[in-house]
Amino acid sequence: MLNNKADTIEEYILKKLSEEQAGSVELKRTELAGEVSCAPSQISYVLSTRFTYDKGFIVESRRGLGGYIKITIIRDKNLEKKLLYEDMLKDISAETPFAEVKSMMDYLLEQKLVTIREAELSIQMIAKFYRAERDKVISSEVRAEFVRSIFITLSKIT
Repeated sequence: MLNNKADTIEEYILKKLSEEQAGSVELKRTELAGEVSCAPSQISYVLSTRFTYDKGFIVESRRGLGGYIKITIIRDKNLEKKLLYEDMLKDISAETPFAEVKSMMDYLLEQKLVTIREAELSIQMIAKFYRAERDKVISSEVRAEFVRSIFITLSKIT
C-alpha cells in the first residue's frame, strides 16, 4: 500500500515539476497531503527516498506557518552546489541565530555535500564564534564574517 501511495506522491511531484519552466516547484506539505490523500509523513518518506541529491534533486523544507517544500531539479550539480552555498552565504548575517546556521550545516550533511567530520568541526568552530559574541569578545558582524568564511571554505573543498 505504501509503495502505491509513494508512487502516487512521486508522480504528482514530478508532474508539478514538469509544468514549471524554472525546474523547481514550491508545495505546501498539508496541501500536497490533501491532494494525494495521504499523511504528511508519507510525503516526508517520498522526499527522503526518491528526491535526493544523488538522484538529481535538491529539497528544501521550511516548517511552521507558511512552511513549504521546494524541490529543484539539478541540471548541473556543480552549478546547483554553487547556488546553494551562495544562498546560504546571503542568509548569514549579524542577526542569524545559531540554530539557523546549524540547520544549514545539517542540510549540507543530509545532501552529502560535507562529511560528518567537516560538519562537526565546522559546528564546533561556529559555536565558539557565537560564544565569543555572547561574551562580547567579538561583534555580531565579525562573528557573521567568520561563519561565512567557514561556508566559503566548505564550498571550495566539497
